[in-house]
Amino acid sequence: MRKLLLATTAVALTAGFASAEDIKIGVILGFTGPIESITPDMADGAELAMAEVNKSGALLGGSTVTSVRGDSTCIDSGAATAVAERQITSDGIKGIMGADCSGVTGAILSNVALANGMVMISPSATSPGLSTAEDNGLFFRTAPSDARQGVVMTEVLMEDGIKEVAVTYTNNDYGKGLADAFQAAFEAAGGTVTITAAHEDGKGDYSAEVGALAAAGGDRLVVAGYGDQGGSGIVRAALDTGAFDTFHFPDGMIGTDGLASFGSEIDGSTGQAPGSNSAGAAAYAAMAADAGFNGGNSFSGESYDAAALIILAMQAAGSSDPAVYKNHVMDVANAPGLNIQPGQLGLALQALAAGIDINYDGASAVELIGPGEAAGNYRQISFTGGKDTTVQYR
Repeated sequence: MRKLLLATTAVALTAGFASAEDIKIGVILGFTGPIESITPDMADGAELAMAEVNKSGALLGGSTVTSVRGDSTCIDSGAATAVAERQITSDGIKGIMGADCSGVTGAILSNVALANGMVMISPSATSPGLSTAEDNGLFFRTAPSDARQGVVMTEVLMEDGIKEVAVTYTNNDYGKGLADAFQAAFEAAGGTVTITAAHEDGKGDYSAEVGALAAAGGDRLVVAGYGDQGGSGIVRAALDTGAFDTFHFPDGMIGTDGLASFGSEIDGSTGQAPGSNSAGAAAYAAMAADAGFNGGNSFSGESYDAAALIILAMQAAGSSDPAVYKNHVMDVANAPGLNIQPGQLGLALQALAAGIDINYDGASAVELIGPGEAAGNYRQISFTGGKDTTVQYR
């Protein structure tokens, strides 16, 4: 009865919206580059939310949403900003679901989004530096900051009895920010970091880097890199030389083809990535499976949520104008209001049209705090029998 009432009210209120339009949303992700094996499931997640909205017919007087894909490359800021500029000036997008990696996300924000007043919601850019970046209220993210990931990493390692580690990180904003956050948290908890050393992606031989890490020693090697790039190269060299046989993997490594290729060679290793055991996460996984992709892969649920929040904020504002709807993102993401799960975007749109507040929980148990970033939940992982297994959620 409540859904019927909402639907009836929504139909009555559609006259209050502007005429229907085709709203384009940029999906800017690293379709090539060091995380390309997880990007398809991220893009499919965002587009699943758009398809759900279009099927409902309840957005802004019957407006539809269209995805415009663009390749951030994850690592080439020039290429990423060029894509964003083209999407804004030529394609006429009204929001960006992305970018993915922290460096290119920051570049798009500072060089393109600010100048054009464009809303960005990233599903995976985790650098702590983005928390304090100038954004004029335009930037949000559904993945938690690495300031929190560093604490979670410390908890996992300490509980596993690991008190001394070596750290290698990919030489960019993501890697350096995570390495610094982890070292601060680990040492504050009484642990010892024997060495913190950068590595470059794209090299064919990482024996020199691994030699320096081995010389410093440690009970486990923390690899804050990319599983489809230098991170897996470091692991391969460490295994081949016997320098390390167990590792700790942050989110940039989890779920990638590169890491999966090691099979049982990395048994005994640990890791974590953003994830939730909420009812919304289960609902989303089932929806993704029905749609033919893996919704359990890293940042896929966060991508669905990022796209959903853009669309719901538009509905709450009664406008697809980023200058207007940017002020409603935090409202639709947080309590109070009608709790909204994956598969209920049509209901959410009807509620907003009827003047009813919503609390979007989504696939990743969304709660936006402080400067528009996720409070964050993590899936703790262990590697056994050649597979990654969920230990618990934090």
